[in-house]
Amino acid sequence: MEQSRNNAGKKASTVAIGANCLLTVLNIVVGFFGGSYALVAEGMHTFTDIVTSVIAYIGFKISQKPADEQFPEGYGRAEAIAGLIIVIFLTFISFEIMDMAHHKFQNPGAIPVPDHYVLIMAALGICLNYFISRYIIKIGKEIKSPAIEADGYHQRTDIFTSIAILIGVFVAKMGFPILDPIIGFIIGLLILKTAYLIGKENILSIMGFVPENEELISKIKHIVDEIPDAHNAHNIKFDNFASYLMVTLHVHIDADLTVREAYEITSQVEQNILKLPEIRFVSAIPCPYSEHHD
Repeated sequence: MEQSRNNAGKKASTVAIGANCLLTVLNIVVGFFGGSYALVAEGMHTFTDIVTSVIAYIGFKISQKPADEQFPEGYGRAEAIAGLIIVIFLTFISFEIMDMAHHKFQNPGAIPVPDHYVLIMAALGICLNYFISRYIIKIGKEIKSPAIEADGYHQRTDIFTSIAILIGVFVAKMGFPILDPIIGFIIGLLILKTAYLIGKENILSIMGFVPENEELISKIKHIVDEIPDAHNAHNIKFDNFASYLMVTLHVHIDADLTVREAYEITSQVEQNILKLPEIRFVSAIPCPYSEHHD
């Protein structure tokens, strides 16, 4: 299971980095020679995708390390920390883009009308970013990786910026070239918004926030009820490690059983719950129970 998760994460990061290297070069070159600051800004934005993909993959790899004496509960929160590093980087880039757009506003007479090649590049960007982001988000959800999923959502914002560039070029050719740096400024704002959303999610993850998950609780209760002499799983608690969960629960066991028998039953409970892909650690606590004693 861990090996397949690792392979999927590596594949998602490789695809993201390769595609964004291509988009970065094309956006900056076409934007520079085609006279579109918005496309150059999008190239800078795409460059952030490369950096964030690398950071996300490093966090993902660290999180896969097995538990040891220093980190007995594993390295799962490394992915959330990687997400916060991405937030810092995105915030810096967004302010740089908005600052450059501001300088363009101060000298509107020097703003050129974008070339028609910019239209082709913007359309290509829409198509590529749609398929890349969809692929990365899908893998991130499948392997329960918040860092890779966050990277996919960051990639998705490029679709909207490419659409804005496409519209901006049409309007600029109608005699309003000032719209080009305005779109560049909006791209900076979108990056800042993405940074906020990623930061919020990863801070909650580091704090141990666990969203309501009635479906998972139902699965655990069903697993316990299928084990002979184990009943009524309750007081189920989760500890969120971003890419996996730790679970503690209480299980009713016949009070007349021996300590060894109770231990064997709770061990079976733990082993069966560990088969759920999102759970890495389980601690089942036996509660003596009989018809005459609760």
